[in-house]
Amino acid sequence: MTGAPPGGPVPLPMPKFAAAARPALADTGLRRNLRGATAALRARTAAATAEPADWEGLREAGRAIGDAALGDLDVHLEELERSVTEAGGTVHWAADVAEARRVVAGLVRDAGATEVVRSASLAVREIGLDGALARMGVTVRETALADLAARLGEDEPSHLLSPVAHRDRAQIGALLRRGLPAAGPDAADDPEALAAAARAHLRERFLRARVAIIGANFLVAETGTVVVAESEGNARMCLTLPETLICVAGIDKVVPAWDDMEVFLQLLPRASTGDRMTPYVSSWTGVTPGDGPRAFHLVLLDNGRTRALADKVGRAALRCIRCSACLNVCPVYERTGGRPYGPVYPGPIGAILTPQLRGVESAAMASLPYASTLCGACAVVCPVKIDIPEVLVHLRGTVVESRRRRPVPPPEMVLMRGLAWTMGDPRRHETVLRRGTRWARLLSRGGRIRRLPGLLGTWTEARDLPAPPAESFRAWWDRTRA
Repeated sequence: MTGAPPGGPVPLPMPKFAAAARPALADTGLRRNLRGATAALRARTAAATAEPADWEGLREAGRAIGDAALGDLDVHLEELERSVTEAGGTVHWAADVAEARRVVAGLVRDAGATEVVRSASLAVREIGLDGALARMGVTVRETALADLAARLGEDEPSHLLSPVAHRDRAQIGALLRRGLPAAGPDAADDPEALAAAARAHLRERFLRARVAIIGANFLVAETGTVVVAESEGNARMCLTLPETLICVAGIDKVVPAWDDMEVFLQLLPRASTGDRMTPYVSSWTGVTPGDGPRAFHLVLLDNGRTRALADKVGRAALRCIRCSACLNVCPVYERTGGRPYGPVYPGPIGAILTPQLRGVESAAMASLPYASTLCGACAVVCPVKIDIPEVLVHLRGTVVESRRRRPVPPPEMVLMRGLAWTMGDPRRHETVLRRGTRWARLLSRGGRIRRLPGLLGTWTEARDLPAPPAESFRAWWDRTRA
């Protein structure tokens, strides 16, 4: 995702989280929309998760199944490949983004398709597939309404489940009227008319599509089954109508057995949308003559997941079932939206998953673990008990360690090393303290230091510092106890 497309512009590096968040913090309309959307989802989720008497037991079961699956992931992946192959499907392994693009592009080319339909998929977005297919002359038809609105608005999706949560109803209505001419002028206020216009817009595309590309919520190793949970039914159309079905999924989506779905299909809808059940749950296994696609291809994506798996603390992020509960309770996300986290995984889960998938060497990735107040609300609501604050603190340590290995250390580390050298000797410490106090008092006004010089000025941009006392505690102690 960092390489430039052939013949295309060189992409700009992703900015640090704080820099990327500034436009959102200044956009009062965006913040108002996010606050309303997350508050509504919080209320629905709280009510839904309070209903089952065994909710905490379900959460613990989800955590245990996830840990067991990750602990023997190599075994389960081999079993998944064997099960898919026996059911008539084909498994492709993709180590990174480039390989995943090549595999999918080759399959689309072999099918002779110039147009594909696809359902919402984070894995597809992760590999930047839409742009890759467009560059080879293949039109990608978005089939999810919210994702269609995001594309029409030239937006990056801002929420795992509600990609246009940062827009209000009037804005969404205007975007859909532009993309769905049959919607009419009042579609935003008439869900029935909007649904009818969407059917008219998509039906022809589904019927003529030869290739469909989907993601997966879960992959059942024992049976080779792809499980997709959705609210609109567009993914089910992608599963059943086209001749060739391509599923792109991360290797972390594997669950060992079909019985495990009993737990996850209770956890996911309540934690994500506050529903007792997901409206559409589709499961697909291989190829069945005379029923559905004639060819099924499963592309298993690594792209940093194996590296994350090797981290005993960080691997907890791979348990994520993409419910978005952590986004809805996060005070940072509510004020910034999803864009500052990068193009795929927003919110607290993005702050711990993206740096592990892409590494913390870049300034942008190194900034993500710090995009949190560590309030712990995300850990409380996570349906599979990912201790996100623990992983955030762990990744902050990883960032610090990575900086130690740089040939030219960053200013912060130079400062810390200087402080360590100073405080390592009592005489040096006394000398620096005496001189530093004198200069600090000269910078103060009214007992406060409102602006420090140079790089230290970043600290005082958002806070004042009290001026140091004329006499240090050590000097006072020596004088009064002599």
